[in-house]
Amino acid sequence: MIPFVTFTLLIFFNLISSSSSSQISISVTPKTLSKSGDFVTIKWTGIPSPSKLDFLGIYSPPSSLHDNFIGYIFLSSTSEWESGSGSISIPLVNLRSGYQFRIFRWTESEIVPDLVDHDHNPLPQTKHLLAVSEEVGFVSGQGPEQVHLALTGFEDEMRVMFVTPDGKESYVRYGLTRGRLGRVVKTRVVRYEKEDLCDAPANSSIGWRDPGYIHDGVMLNLKKGKKYYYQVGSDSGGWSTIYSFVSQNRDSGETYAFLFGDMGTATPYLTFLRTQDESKSTIKWISRDIEALGNKPALISHIGDISYARGYSWLWDNFFTQVEPVASRVPYHVCIGNHEYDWPLQPWKPDWSSYGKDGGGECGVPYSHKFHMPGNSSVPTGMHAPATRNLYYSFDSGPVHFVYMSTETNFFPGSNQYDFLKHDLESVDRVKTPFVVFQGHRPMYSSSSGTKDISLRKRMIEYLEPLLVMNNVNLVLWGHVHRYERFCPLNNFTCGSLALNGKERKAFPVQIVIGMAGQDWQPIWAPREDHPTDPIFPQPLQSLYRGSEFGYVRLHATKKKLTLSYVGNHDGEVHDKVEFLASGQLLSAGIRDGPADAVHMESKFSGYVKVGSVLMLGAFMGYIVGFISHARKNSVDKGWRPIKTEEI
Repeated sequence: MIPFVTFTLLIFFNLISSSSSSQISISVTPKTLSKSGDFVTIKWTGIPSPSKLDFLGIYSPPSSLHDNFIGYIFLSSTSEWESGSGSISIPLVNLRSGYQFRIFRWTESEIVPDLVDHDHNPLPQTKHLLAVSEEVGFVSGQGPEQVHLALTGFEDEMRVMFVTPDGKESYVRYGLTRGRLGRVVKTRVVRYEKEDLCDAPANSSIGWRDPGYIHDGVMLNLKKGKKYYYQVGSDSGGWSTIYSFVSQNRDSGETYAFLFGDMGTATPYLTFLRTQDESKSTIKWISRDIEALGNKPALISHIGDISYARGYSWLWDNFFTQVEPVASRVPYHVCIGNHEYDWPLQPWKPDWSSYGKDGGGECGVPYSHKFHMPGNSSVPTGMHAPATRNLYYSFDSGPVHFVYMSTETNFFPGSNQYDFLKHDLESVDRVKTPFVVFQGHRPMYSSSSGTKDISLRKRMIEYLEPLLVMNNVNLVLWGHVHRYERFCPLNNFTCGSLALNGKERKAFPVQIVIGMAGQDWQPIWAPREDHPTDPIFPQPLQSLYRGSEFGYVRLHATKKKLTLSYVGNHDGEVHDKVEFLASGQLLSAGIRDGPADAVHMESKFSGYVKVGSVLMLGAFMGYIVGFISHARKNSVDKGWRPIKTEEI
């Protein structure tokens, strides 16, 4: 119900708008939408003496006060704005309430320098209302949305989660043919309230929106490696479209995975925070790869900084709508990042740490409710907020054992997380799963983010790296830094060697930063004339490849070999590659086509892609990896926009 005062104010503003701007009109079509992603067109006419800063405010629910928009679009972004008329078409996400659009006059003289968005651009002011549209709503009974899968840790199960507006009893029905979804399981329902969140903007009127009810069901007794069809919902609330997935088969001897960090979500409007347009390309290319697999199981791994909502809850809705095409087909796995969790009163905040306010007051609550990863890890918040979950866990997929950790909570010896990681890594059956892939958010090694996390990395190297080395972990993947960077096999900043001529073998883990899936707020590697004081991060000898293109990595493993490939979003092609044998030896690294010491090399995936100077590490098994200066690759920047340095 709309509060009486708010409702009265809106009537007043509408009356003022009608009397002072009677010649201005605004219309919206259609007024009823079926599902998230449907488009509306907003048209306006009659705006006198248009200003470049006149803007369209987007509101949901329609009762929102003027300053509480979810986004805005400058009318000058249209070709006809100077005539006082124009139109805009945008897709809307179902926020379980209606939408309204309002046009405001804003001029340069009214800019408030201290009132800025996340990029330090002035936020629009709403003093001069010109027009208010009719409301736009979504049809009820169309079924749940935001459908996404996850593994449970049991081979014959698949978890599915989704959102409804009312939390009424809902089900998952599934089967081996599209026309016979004869098996049915009931879902459990969870929800969080504004009071569960820790700080603004997450628990303020600007950031909070009703998150709906989150349903969680598990499909049971699945046959190995079979294509299943499923549908979620109920007769009363409607059923979703029919989705499909391929069940796990640990006996297949093969693993496919798509991995990245820091993707975020793209919006068709500006808002209080920067959103991540490149995330659309990441999803596009992964969708292509999943389609190419046919009836083979795969999974996605998103290692922290998930939606970048940071307290503005509708961005979570936007994120799940954007990833649903892939997350409804393959399990979507995550680990927690600073932008899901960090806030000043978090329970573990050593005096040396760099944990801040990056979570926007969410303190892990949306993350903990909207995902359900294997295991039962949790940490109390010490506040009214419920415990934070999905922190550390592991599972097997074919010949690969995947391990996830939380870099935002206690990982010191004696902590629950450290004990879990130690026991898990020591218990891996390397006959069953010859490859171990370890993942977390903040990197143990990086040459691209300055001094902010030096103290944290020092502790990670001191306490975690010995576990990785002693247990022969093959591959360690991190996010947080919004670049791709591959290091030599490392132990305490020292490159290892592989077995050659009977010499001692030191096949240390290969560490790779993969936080390049969407967010672009990141220091760069070369000086910029317009920012002479910005820090520059030279490439150390241990860093063998640094890539500035957005993208993701693609993993394919058999019982004998694991291959990890870096795919660039700008062309969908492979730009770096590393291969491991089941024996633990690094077979090769880099893209090659020619002799072992080739300087220019190429890769053949769906065509040839020139990638510049890359060292092929090992034309034969056992090639020495060491401090070779000409081995390092710093890829050519493809003209991406300049990157800010204030935050990671």
